[in-house]
Amino acid sequence: MRGESEVPSSDDGFTIPVAERVKRLPPYLFGKINKLKYQKRVAGVDVIDLGMGNPTDPPDPLIVEKMAEAVADPRNHRYSVANGIANLRKEVTSRYWKKYGVRLDPDSEVVACIGSKEGFSHLCLALMGPGDTAIVPSPSFPVHVYAVMLAAGNVIELDVREPDQFLSNIAYTCEHLYPKPRVVVVNFPHNPSATVIEQDFYVELVRLARKYSFLVISDFAYADICFDGYKAPSFLATPGASEVGVEFTTMSKGYSMAGWRIGFCSGNSEMVRALSTIKGYYDYGLFQPVQIAAIVAMRHCEAAVDSIAAEYQHRRDVFCSGLERLGWEIERPKAGMFVWAKIPEPWAQMGSIDFAMKLLDEGGVAVSPGRGFGEDGEGYLRMAIVENSQRLRQAVKQIGKCMKSEEIAAE
Repeated sequence: MRGESEVPSSDDGFTIPVAERVKRLPPYLFGKINKLKYQKRVAGVDVIDLGMGNPTDPPDPLIVEKMAEAVADPRNHRYSVANGIANLRKEVTSRYWKKYGVRLDPDSEVVACIGSKEGFSHLCLALMGPGDTAIVPSPSFPVHVYAVMLAAGNVIELDVREPDQFLSNIAYTCEHLYPKPRVVVVNFPHNPSATVIEQDFYVELVRLARKYSFLVISDFAYADICFDGYKAPSFLATPGASEVGVEFTTMSKGYSMAGWRIGFCSGNSEMVRALSTIKGYYDYGLFQPVQIAAIVAMRHCEAAVDSIAAEYQHRRDVFCSGLERLGWEIERPKAGMFVWAKIPEPWAQMGSIDFAMKLLDEGGVAVSPGRGFGEDGEGYLRMAIVENSQRLRQAVKQIGKCMKSEEIAAE
């Protein structure tokens, strides 16, 4: 499964007999952008990369120090357990209780993953097969679609930007589709659109899950990055949620541990057991020093998480203010690492992929075209606020120069 940042060698068909699951994957729409970005960097161009939610901030020094200490212990270099060491799973339950008032059993309701993306993909393998259907939010984060396809399942994408309508569409789909959807995926704060919800959304979702007998997978990756007093609600904090679903969390965002690849699946014990069963065949668990450092992070570095969120809020304000001065109509996000921006006229006529290519080629600023997140993303750009405020100001200047450099060609 390719990530957003990877440069594909080719999107041509294979000359060997690959599996049908590979043939079912759609063309990789980030490929053109990533190839040009790679070429520019090889040529020595300083590209301001706002294309991927890849944190540039380092973890808290205490986390790094603990990691170094654990690496120095020869006992930590053996195989670990696939579901995570006991003290790590206990720390996850402790954080859920302190932050969301949710009680979890560390032995049966938590499993550690090699990042939430790996966990999500393997859970799809554990839950789905040929003929099964999943409802996923649209515009769609690619893995929410591709993991279902790799599990031989079918995907129904529903626009998530009006959450109440999204719920209504789930109910309508369940009423009229046979067999009914097996899984419903939710992702709030949403990537890429930054849509947010309140707890009552999950109350209705749990009611629908019970009525139509589907399972819920909540991708809660951006839980820690919230602005202006908004607090992202946990699906698991809803009465009855653990009876119908699980939630994925990650240390990539709030703790700036993206490259460490550590996340968690928590909730319904049978779904957790199914994921653990699959993982038992695929891996031997996370490198133990990473797990030990993660324990220290959750136990002692909550203030650092709050500081990171405040820094992202400052970057959001700097970047959005700059784009607004250029004439962009921006809805400032309440959470997450992205600004989901409608492309202004007349450049919207180019299409999001071509406009993103223009910004990269002429302006040296890499962004993600909305079309890369499905048809509902067309007309938008997703721009990650991962660079510092000075670099974001420079990005705005370069975007402005690019937009003024020439009139769009008449179609």
